[in-house]
Amino acid sequence: MLDFLFTQGEELINWSTVIKHLFLIGAALLLSFPIAYNREHNSNSAGLRTYPLVAIATCSYTLLAIDILGDGESIGKFMAGIVTGIGFIGGGAILKSSDKSKVSGLANAASIWNTGAIGMAVAWQRFEIALIISTINFMILRLGFQAKKAIGVEDKKEE
Repeated sequence: MLDFLFTQGEELINWSTVIKHLFLIGAALLLSFPIAYNREHNSNSAGLRTYPLVAIATCSYTLLAIDILGDGESIGKFMAGIVTGIGFIGGGAILKSSDKSKVSGLANAASIWNTGAIGMAVAWQRFEIALIISTINFMILRLGFQAKKAIGVEDKKEE
């Protein structure tokens, strides 16, 4: 089977594209890990599985759209659909407590959106944007947690 794919499958599979896409999806995966680690360490919900999955799925969908749709209005609509879907996932991370005075999970929801943006940026090969998003998101989570502790917020776990 593999011999067939490598000898006869050149018409079916463009191996240089496969390698390029593997690299891009891998980059999205790596750039999501600092956020995933922070969320796993400081949160009860999304973490080391969720954030990388969002990043690679967003990167993969965007790569697919770029390859099939090319440039133009249709790619914008496709990307808007991805962003909306990520918002839906993030909305599931937001929880309202029984006393109705406390909402948690907002940092998780925002970080899920940021991780999706990382995947999109990598797919468009805008690594500088993906790296900036990953770094800033991680720093906000890290420093924000420390700031909340310093001002006396009583939560043991971060949003």
